[in-house]
Amino acid sequence: MNNVYVGMSADIVHNGHLHLLNEAAKLGKVTVGLLTDSAIASYKRMPFMTFEERKAVVENLRQVARVIPQETLDYVPNLEKEKPDFVVHGDDWKEGVQKSTRARVIECLAKWGGKLVEVPYTQGISSTRLNLALREVGTTDILRFSVI
Repeated sequence: MNNVYVGMSADIVHNGHLHLLNEAAKLGKVTVGLLTDSAIASYKRMPFMTFEERKAVVENLRQVARVIPQETLDYVPNLEKEKPDFVVHGDDWKEGVQKSTRARVIECLAKWGGKLVEVPYTQGISSTRLNLALREVGTTDILRFSVI
């Protein structure tokens, strides 16, 4: 069975993430590289849920065989350890902050013949818009830190 790697933050899991994981599961056994709090904060903001909370959610998704921490936005350290047959990601990372990450993934996968599979971005859903809506009802980084 093929090994499939999906990197994600999973702070707010929505139907776009589920579609991506469904496509990944068609290719083989799915390992999710769950970005740590510091990895997410390096390019966005602190997540609403802690790493352990997000891990519990992702571990309970039927498509996911296992969850491992991804310590940085860069996939390469985990890819070199896992050597997946496929990395599955939404096609929305061809531009912007993750463009260089994508290039490094492709370069790394080439070392053992792995392939990048890009799933079309799910229209009409945006984690950024969902985050803004949560802030409007009073969820803030300050509240997140006060719980820790």
